Amino acid sequence: MGEAKRRKELGLPPRQKTKELPKLDKESIQKKVRSTLYKYPIIPFLFYGAAIGAFAWGVFNVVKVYKLI
Repeated sequence: MGEAKRRKELGLPPRQKTKELPKLDKESIQKKVRSTLYKYPIIPFLFYGAAIGAFAWGVFNVVKVYKLI
């Protein structure tokens, strides 16, 4: 038996929801990201470099494990 049925049988009102989801303001987040990228223009290069490095490391390990070379 679920909580809702139990509360109904006991004559109690439905449980009140206490948590509210935070509202996201896309424009303010976009402004913060843009200002950070303008302040530190090296971030995209570091991100793409790390992504390419991780991809190369994965390919290297696959080649090493399966002894393709």
